[in-house]
Amino acid sequence: MATINDLVLIHVDNKPGFYARVEEILPDAKQGWWQVKLLVLTFPLQVFTWILDDFQIEGTDFTMGGTPLRLEPVVSPVELETSEKESADKELAQKSRQEGGAAKVISLQDRRKK
Repeated sequence: MATINDLVLIHVDNKPGFYARVEEILPDAKQGWWQVKLLVLTFPLQVFTWILDDFQIEGTDFTMGGTPLRLEPVVSPVELETSEKESADKELAQKSRQEGGAAKVISLQDRRKK
């Protein structure tokens, strides 16, 4: 779900259209709907306020004036890389636990005494 300060890609007619930053999400007068203020990253900058429901904010397709639209959160490649690394580290730790725990350290000095 898009939240304040998130970057989103707005798809227009099922094609990437433009980027925007979510500036504000305020409750609308109608129950279950929200006034979403978007800073549209075009030149010149523009501000749109769209009235959307929860599903539309989460990325479900909708139409405005007969034009299909969809909000898609933009994930930074840096964040994606970090989350993939954390996921891989967790998987490796879990695998080592399943295989009998961490590797054992054997002292060479103890081996020589025998």
